[in-house]
Amino acid sequence: MISVAIHNQAGQDTGAKYEFDPAELAGEINKQLLHDAVVMYQANLRQGTAKTKTRSEVAGSSKKLYRQKGTGNARVGNKRTPVRRGGGHAFAKRPKDWSYRLPRKALQIATKMALLGKFQDSEVIIVDSLKLEEPKTKVIAAVLKALGVEQDTCLLAIDQHDPVVWRSARNIPTLSVSPAGELNALKLLEKRRLIVTTGALDQIRGKVQGG
Repeated sequence: MISVAIHNQAGQDTGAKYEFDPAELAGEINKQLLHDAVVMYQANLRQGTAKTKTRSEVAGSSKKLYRQKGTGNARVGNKRTPVRRGGGHAFAKRPKDWSYRLPRKALQIATKMALLGKFQDSEVIIVDSLKLEEPKTKVIAAVLKALGVEQDTCLLAIDQHDPVVWRSARNIPTLSVSPAGELNALKLLEKRRLIVTTGALDQIRGKVQGG
């Protein structure tokens, strides 16, 4: 049974505990599946727009620079050959789509395993709720300081998309915000600490999207 203390927005321990059976998330952690999921998400972030010119695309004449024999120099073709400075690339890069997809169920399981790993490593902080009246970066910064994680990279998981919370957190470089329904293995693993509201954790336990 996993039992984690619940804090309030001021960083104080409320005295309550959030308890659940780890088997609700995953029976065990499969490192290979987590690796495959993270590599897939990172590959899907690649733009794939790199491009270089071949010898047929660079500027310059296609005329042979000088005659084949009689000059005393090595034989040579036109100035656009890859062996000359300013010439085209022999194996030029072309735009490429790097994206691919793993099965949906595999991604859902990977998300659950990543979350379980966070709990096993004691990297999760649970807060009862997070309410902001207006966008204020200093309010979110104060919450992080009260929880003792202002020096760590953090992922804040909330019940649903909240523009006020998002606008308050966007100027903090070590913090990212995600609704519970948009969590995936990469988001969970790329940050050191996970701050999650009780409502978001209820949603995650009930149905982890992870796609």
